[in-house]
Amino acid sequence: MVERGPKRPLRVDGGLTLRSKRGEIAQTWWSRRFIEVLESFGMGGRLDRGRAYARTGQVLSMSLSTSMVLALVAGSRPNPYRARIGVKKFDDDEWRLIERALAGQAIFTAKLLAGEMPVEVEEVFAELGLALFPSTMRELSMDCTCPDWEVPCKHLAATCYLLAESFDTDPFEIFAWRGRERGELLENLRALRGAVREQERRQEEVVVGLEDCLDTFWERPTVAAVAAGDLVAGPPDAVLDQLDPLPLVVRKRNVADLLRPAYRAMVEGPPAQG
Repeated sequence: MVERGPKRPLRVDGGLTLRSKRGEIAQTWWSRRFIEVLESFGMGGRLDRGRAYARTGQVLSMSLSTSMVLALVAGSRPNPYRARIGVKKFDDDEWRLIERALAGQAIFTAKLLAGEMPVEVEEVFAELGLALFPSTMRELSMDCTCPDWEVPCKHLAATCYLLAESFDTDPFEIFAWRGRERGELLENLRALRGAVREQERRQEEVVVGLEDCLDTFWERPTVAAVAAGDLVAGPPDAVLDQLDPLPLVVRKRNVADLLRPAYRAMVEGPPAQG
């Protein structure tokens, strides 16, 4: 009996192909990090066959959603195989912690808005007890409809390489895979950065206690101070206009009107004696 070798995959047109035709696939540190994680799982020759599949267009389609990547990969049979790669998403509470941590550093928000993943982002996740990239095979769920019992098979490996290259183009896909879409993440980061800037501004303001300015409280501001915009002088009795109407009448006159001369006198001094 003559033994037959493995069947060659059917040639397809219009499939997804890697931009890289030889050598390294990943161009950015975050994409290389994902591939390093995959290679650390000891996939061996399956990754090589998967890379060849990804470069010859055997992957017909690929879509990414929360927790799941789904691809159709052409093999040696007429119908393509369905390859799925799942990862645990972060829940809403975990994402709130992540967003606060990212918003706490202006450089993180600036780089993400520019479409770049900060190198220190993994440290942010680690400090929260989380990992942006899966570190063990147990953190990934993989399955394929092909008859190969090995996981990952070459169809899954091909999907992984195309996924890594898509991360190169758009790092927000990594966050989307973990449960936070680009638009929502950026909107939350902008709002949090605004709150951080407002808090920083308030902390920078110098608050002077009343006991520290009793000697100069009633003094007229100097011309230099007014010119510099440090303090704008107003009528000395203007404070009476900021109060609610006082329900007191003395000799048919509102008490606020009776107090105005006293306020003016405290600033202007007593009238000159004739």
